[in-house]
Amino acid sequence: MKKPYSLVILAALLAVACQPHAGSVHVLSTNDVHGAWFDSTYVGGRTVPSLFAVNHYVDSIRRADGPASVLLIDAGDCLQGDNAAYYYNYVDTTGEHLFSRLVSYMRYDAVVVGNHDVETGHAVYDRVTAQLASHKIPFLAGNALKPDGSSYWPEYKVFRKGGLKVLVLGYTNANMAAWLDRSIWSGMEFVSLVPFVQNRIDAIKAKVKPDVTIVAVHSGVGVGDGQVLEAQGLDLFRSLRGVDLVVTSHDHRPRIESTDSIALVNTGSKAHNLSHTVITLSKDGSKTIAPSLIHVDKSKADPEMRRAFAEDFSKVRQFTVKEAGSIDKDMLTRESFAGRCFYIDFIHYVQRTGAGADISFAAPLSFNKTVKAGPVIFNDMFTIYPFENSLYLMRLSGEEIRNYLEYSYDKWIVTYKPGGHVFNMTDRDDARYFQSRWSFNYPSYNFDSASGLNYTVDITKPFGSRVVISSMADGSKFDPKSFYKVAMTSYRAAGGGDLIFKGAGLTRDQREERTLARFPEIRDLIYRYFEEHGEVKAGSFEGMGDWKFVPEKTAKKAISEDMTLLFGD
Repeated sequence: MKKPYSLVILAALLAVACQPHAGSVHVLSTNDVHGAWFDSTYVGGRTVPSLFAVNHYVDSIRRADGPASVLLIDAGDCLQGDNAAYYYNYVDTTGEHLFSRLVSYMRYDAVVVGNHDVETGHAVYDRVTAQLASHKIPFLAGNALKPDGSSYWPEYKVFRKGGLKVLVLGYTNANMAAWLDRSIWSGMEFVSLVPFVQNRIDAIKAKVKPDVTIVAVHSGVGVGDGQVLEAQGLDLFRSLRGVDLVVTSHDHRPRIESTDSIALVNTGSKAHNLSHTVITLSKDGSKTIAPSLIHVDKSKADPEMRRAFAEDFSKVRQFTVKEAGSIDKDMLTRESFAGRCFYIDFIHYVQRTGAGADISFAAPLSFNKTVKAGPVIFNDMFTIYPFENSLYLMRLSGEEIRNYLEYSYDKWIVTYKPGGHVFNMTDRDDARYFQSRWSFNYPSYNFDSASGLNYTVDITKPFGSRVVISSMADGSKFDPKSFYKVAMTSYRAAGGGDLIFKGAGLTRDQREERTLARFPEIRDLIYRYFEEHGEVKAGSFEGMGDWKFVPEKTAKKAISEDMTLLFGD
């Protein structure tokens, strides 16, 4: 008996539908570009890594394999780190943001929200989110949840690339609350990527039924022990089921990991590299995943893209070279590690006077930079203060202040023994670390000192007994039981570096209760100070107090030797 014709057609269609798709997709990714958009510096005209050079490579792949087979994504930290980003975040805000126009020009398919993108504030990231959406480019952060449980940003998008259905899911850093004040990210909470991402993948894949699944996260690679909230890359790579590629970021360390069934990539930062992963699905259902890391040739910038954004470069350059004031002495950021210096004194003074504080906490945010004596232009503000931190005023007791400083110096120095080191540093024999083989064991941007006090730090004593505060800057009594108004960065006030929590001993609830006031970004306050005062003179700041390493003779000699290892003669 013959089957009805309609049933034959239906059976044939079902047979075709059940066959695996076959094809290849070229997944290209960037991360932590931090405003490295133009291929030239604003001062000096040096050629630098840029999105212009990235575009040269991306277009070469599109020409070779066809634009329909290329998927281009970014894993976050796009809106902070360069004069151009600052200019279009806060100065030229009437038109479309340059970043939105750049990624549209380059035909990015998706962008992930990074912690420094959130740091720009609602006014900036909400505007960019809407502008990206107008180009059909989602700004992804599926673990930023609103009170009703829905995501503040889109969580995923499905693409047809290389004959395959490709699912791209994006998530931001889960540790946001440790760095940024709640006002910056009001209306959302950030959820740990483990096990959240796996649960969401299972639910979304059941609905979408993709051929290829990619998870892009603004999270560091980490060590895969499940203990570091800001670095969950390896945690995901080792635990996720049903995922082909994990794109990581945040820690600025290039990395590739792969097995037969999944790969992990991280391109580092500042457009130095581009990841290129080819995922191929055969008709028999087998799949190959081939990740690679491409070093981007900075000299091969796309000339057409350069011409397209020449007017933007000109605007930013004019803003950048505008003179703000002057300094009477070279400002060397590395001097901060050896004791008081012009650079860190200036930051302390701006913070303390700007907030009306008794005491200021500040750390060197540029490791080894110099602002030469003479005219100071806006470009120098990024050397003096490279991050978008705002100024906070908090209420701390004298004992909490001393404990805070003990914790800071414990990351900065070790207990000195004759012939040893003062600085907490290691010979890593690795060219990636700063300018010599030696580097600090902890991030130097957490090495807070204080102004408004007179105190010593004994290099021969163990943790807990190094810091001795003798008085306030004016000679009045410093009382461990009294409370003081303390100026610090928003990063520190939010818990960055753990100085507030593990140092001062505050709980998260106490941190909220002790916050007295919030002020504009510290870089803006520095810029305004130059505009108001003109020349800034070293040693002219009042009410600083004094601090030093002791015993002075021993400390001076040993620190000088350590500084030579770190920076050379």
